[in-house]
Amino acid sequence: MPPLAARIRPLNLDEFIGQEHLVGKGGPIYEAIEKKHLFSFILWGPPGVGKTTLARIYARSLKAEIFELSAVSAGKEDIRSILKAPSLHPKVLFLDEIHRFNKAQQDFLLPYVESGQLTLIGATTENPSFEVISALLSRSRVFVLKELEDEEMRQIIKRTKLKVPKAAQDWLIRMANGDARQMLTLMDQTQELHNKITVETLENTLQNKHLRYDKKGDEHYNTISAFIKSMRASNADAAIYYLARMVEAGEDPLFIARRMVIFASEDVGLAQPTALVVANEVFRACEMIGYPECAISLAHGVAYLAQAKKDRRSYDALRAAQEDVRRLGNLPIPIHLRNAPTKLMKELGYGEGQKWEVGFEHEKGYLPEKIKKKKYFN
Repeated sequence: MPPLAARIRPLNLDEFIGQEHLVGKGGPIYEAIEKKHLFSFILWGPPGVGKTTLARIYARSLKAEIFELSAVSAGKEDIRSILKAPSLHPKVLFLDEIHRFNKAQQDFLLPYVESGQLTLIGATTENPSFEVISALLSRSRVFVLKELEDEEMRQIIKRTKLKVPKAAQDWLIRMANGDARQMLTLMDQTQELHNKITVETLENTLQNKHLRYDKKGDEHYNTISAFIKSMRASNADAAIYYLARMVEAGEDPLFIARRMVIFASEDVGLAQPTALVVANEVFRACEMIGYPECAISLAHGVAYLAQAKKDRRSYDALRAAQEDVRRLGNLPIPIHLRNAPTKLMKELGYGEGQKWEVGFEHEKGYLPEKIKKKKYFN
């Protein structure tokens, strides 16, 4: 019998639960299906929120033939086979974990997407801005998927038609953290092992070692969260422990190293600028060496970052400024700060009073008028 998640998988948008901003009336995917608009896009979001299901619904609704590959194991030959396969319908390539395709593989894919021989739907849990080449990104729209809300998870439980007491539903929703696949997998195995679903039987099933670390699921995100928070607390012992758990589970070392690079800028910041240099070198070592030896480089980097002083002022300043930009739009740049390449512009006051001296403070300030007294960096 197919897994529970496969048995209840939605076949159309009416059955799809969640992601209303994309599939609700007026949403971009809803509109694309309504208007029979075939185009390439990337679905970016956490695991278990419907990326694969949405790709299948989209392709089916547009009467396209969908070919599904995982970037973890697929290569150029797989793409060539799809291109050669006879078909009376447009070909859609659903590439799961597209961030695992290296630059050369993405470059290979590009001309077929550009020519329309393949319509690409990529799925990723990683920020596509960092993981997908710009040429491919520019030919695709990016849709951001959200974690499923508690009520949406409850609707999915109801759809299974399994008898699940409210206490067990609440437990499942807390455990799954918005990941429907993780929740359904646990429900399926619990029903198979115990023939009933209760908090006790769920906890019992969760002890099964095969569920302890799903690289696409809840444990993956819980562990990286604990890892980051331990470094933030300057607790090197805990950070190395969580590193060891990820290494032993076969977590992608570049995933870990990437988080360390982010941490070096976000949390260490100006307190110890060399942290970013160390984190980048750890990332490079992981790229060049791989497992098992790169785990040693990771451990060195983790110990360094955990013990480093922390300063989030740059990060906080950026986020505060971004919020003002989103809220207020592009406020007019003060005239005296604007470029003045022509005589007319100079006559209009562009660049007036500005001196090319380090530390020169213009009497009119440097921020737009509406926020001229705002302090971002404290």
